[in-house]
Amino acid sequence: MRILKTQTLRGPNYWSIRRTKLIAMRLDLEELTEKTSDQIPGFYDGLVQLLPSVIEHYCSRGHRGGFLERVKEGTLMGHIVEHIALELQELAGMPVGFGRTRETAEQGVFNVVYEYVEEQAGRYAGRAAVRLCNSIVQAGTYSQAELEQDIADLKDLYANTALGPSTETIVKEADARKIPWTLLRARAMLQLGYGANQKRIQATLTESSSILGVELACDKEGTKTILGDAGIPVPQGTVVQYLDELEQAIDTVGGYPIVIKPLDGNHGRGITIDINSWREAELAYDLASEASKTRSVIVERYYNGSDHRILVVNGQVIAVAERIPAHVIGNEKSTIEELIAATNRDPDRGVGHDNILTQITVDQTSLAVLQKQGYDLKTILPQGTTAYLRATANLSTGGIAIDRTDDIHPENIWLAERAAKIIGLDIAGIDVVTPDITKPLREVDGVIVEVNAAPGFRMHAAPSVGLPRNVGAAVLDMLFPANAPSRIPIIAITGTNGKTTTTRMTAHIYRQTGKVVGYTSTDGVYIGDYLAEKGDNTGPYSAGMILKDPTVEVAVLESARGGILRSGLAFDRCDIGIVLNVAADHLGLGDINTIEQMARVKGVVAETVKPDGYAILNADDPLVAAMAQQVSSKVAYFSMNPDNPIIIDHLRRNGMAAVYEDGYLSILEGNWTLRIEKAVKCPATMGGMAPFMIANALAACLAAFCQGVNIETIRRGIRTFNPSAEQTPGRMNLFDLGEYHVLVDYAHNPHSYEAVGSFVSNWEGTKIGVVGGPGDRRDEDLILLGKIAARVFDRIIIKEDDDKRGRKPGEAANLIAKGIFQENSQANYETILDEVTAIETGLNDAQAGNLVVIFPESVTRAIADIKKRI
Repeated sequence: MRILKTQTLRGPNYWSIRRTKLIAMRLDLEELTEKTSDQIPGFYDGLVQLLPSVIEHYCSRGHRGGFLERVKEGTLMGHIVEHIALELQELAGMPVGFGRTRETAEQGVFNVVYEYVEEQAGRYAGRAAVRLCNSIVQAGTYSQAELEQDIADLKDLYANTALGPSTETIVKEADARKIPWTLLRARAMLQLGYGANQKRIQATLTESSSILGVELACDKEGTKTILGDAGIPVPQGTVVQYLDELEQAIDTVGGYPIVIKPLDGNHGRGITIDINSWREAELAYDLASEASKTRSVIVERYYNGSDHRILVVNGQVIAVAERIPAHVIGNEKSTIEELIAATNRDPDRGVGHDNILTQITVDQTSLAVLQKQGYDLKTILPQGTTAYLRATANLSTGGIAIDRTDDIHPENIWLAERAAKIIGLDIAGIDVVTPDITKPLREVDGVIVEVNAAPGFRMHAAPSVGLPRNVGAAVLDMLFPANAPSRIPIIAITGTNGKTTTTRMTAHIYRQTGKVVGYTSTDGVYIGDYLAEKGDNTGPYSAGMILKDPTVEVAVLESARGGILRSGLAFDRCDIGIVLNVAADHLGLGDINTIEQMARVKGVVAETVKPDGYAILNADDPLVAAMAQQVSSKVAYFSMNPDNPIIIDHLRRNGMAAVYEDGYLSILEGNWTLRIEKAVKCPATMGGMAPFMIANALAACLAAFCQGVNIETIRRGIRTFNPSAEQTPGRMNLFDLGEYHVLVDYAHNPHSYEAVGSFVSNWEGTKIGVVGGPGDRRDEDLILLGKIAARVFDRIIIKEDDDKRGRKPGEAANLIAKGIFQENSQANYETILDEVTAIETGLNDAQAGNLVVIFPESVTRAIADIKKRI
């Protein structure tokens, strides 16, 4: 077997609307094409021996062991690779369960689709699954060492890209509230929400976190001074920068015991507590000075008591945790070194911040702490005796947390909330030393020792002892108060033809509301009045650009087939999903070989509409109309025929529709009719002579109406939208050159040829067509282009695109010529392969009253050539 291609899907897609994180692997079974698993000697036994855990896979049988039953009875290797890719991720701690394997039109080639948690790990799992299966086929086994290495590699990939525990608590709550989130590509920032309603965070810093507050919190002495001036109990202390100042500083704070720590430290680095001698003080000074960027060191009086962290969010205490330093407890048998090793084997302990707890590290600091207690690593502790390995209680050095949220005294809550506001932090971690958190600090000689910006949430969300606290909810309550919106309206538009015009028309209508509209199209990404990025931008990356922009209030997103197949949609759901039509274009690409399969691709947009949104469907296209059976949203139809049975039945059920009736673009709901405007007054309809443009306008008007845009605004938008070369380049651009006219349209498939032909047939006078077709279309598609051209034009000039897309020069043109001849053997046509020369010929030969229709590859080049003649 060999992998031909691997794609990472990140949004609603062809394979699943709900499961957005999928790997789609195109797998060639090669010599295993005709062999099922029961025909491969030793395969079943080799697989079960290596991965006994696959017995948990139900597969289509619906019960435990169902997958292994199918392997034993005989199933194709693509199906087995799917399950192994899932199982490898499971064994690496990434729970997944969805998979699909489907044969393509190419003999022996399968699409193997499976879920992932982290995309690099997901892609690795697919490669490893193929490697594993190949090995069992060829050798009857796969090395246990290689399997363990695969799982270790998967764990590393996951750990290196996973969100931190604090961010994870916020993201989980965002998921629960259906607030979309996106990792940004700079400074580990996370975006919550879309467009103008987004908020940004970095760990537990938010976009509202005061820079002054953060800077002050990083200045430990400044923090203590500000709080002390406010009457809040803080440690007595002073700052020194040189060792020869240390002795006087110790006298200033009242002598031993003392604490020495860096002025600008964090995570407990460089802190030494309970210092009782000059020798200890010297060593502690060196440690703190090295950890301080400014080489400044704080000397404080040491206060007896336990370390507590009080989390304040938006001015309110949300959680309290008592932190116990890293330690082991004796059992009369094991050495301290053995107890540490046993403690680190706890699956909840990991490296850094990735797990609930952090592994205990033995270093010079921990050895010194042990020595102070009279122990070393070989000491065997008596039963129940505790040996501490850190003087500070940070979780990052192996400490544990005990939830004390329900125990804190109200006066201490008041002090902590005041401290956060005095420092100026929207999210603050208040460090308190007190022998009893249930009593006021002043009664028990307790103090606030630090105020931390960007505090960790791990100790509160997953305490070692006590009730976990949903601290992420408090952050989201602050960022999105009283159900403030996190999303912006999203109108997604797809179809074989008319997408760009409908997208621009819809965006133009919305712009009449005064809102900033961002939209994507085949000619660029636009934000407000300006082009942000030029080029074909109809995929998820371009849509993401719009959704990340904080100025955008409405998103109108052209969503093409290619992006849906390649990566899925950029959004989890939309408010309006428009499907204009489905025609035989791009068939044979991306394993989409039938028009029904293409309808499934386009249907992704309709199925992604949220339940209270609208899927807007073309009632005149049976494949599109049938999508109503698959959606979970409300449905509205548009039609060029007010007597369409689907429209009549829908209105009978008090549904909504837009139709072309009596020359008007009208919206119907139940028994009432609301006329928008006469088609002849809408420039986009070419004076009412372009039926497909009327259909596009109906869809755009209906989208705006379903989103609450008032009818006068829609009417103004449709009256002022002009398909000019400036507003919609390459979409029915009509130029008046005095004696004759020129029409430029980027028609490139039979459906769009016929659509333009519906307008051209209404033109009086000779029609000259400069025609061509993309080289990656099927032979029969190019022949059909020729047949349509023969029906529409009086004279035809066949040209070819500059990009032949894999065909030899003249090959595509010959197929179009073949279609012309089959339709009309007497047709007037010639072949000029060079597009520029072909266009020049058509324009030079035009006479009074003629209409020259150009279907260019390069729209901008063709328009520039025409404008030279105006």
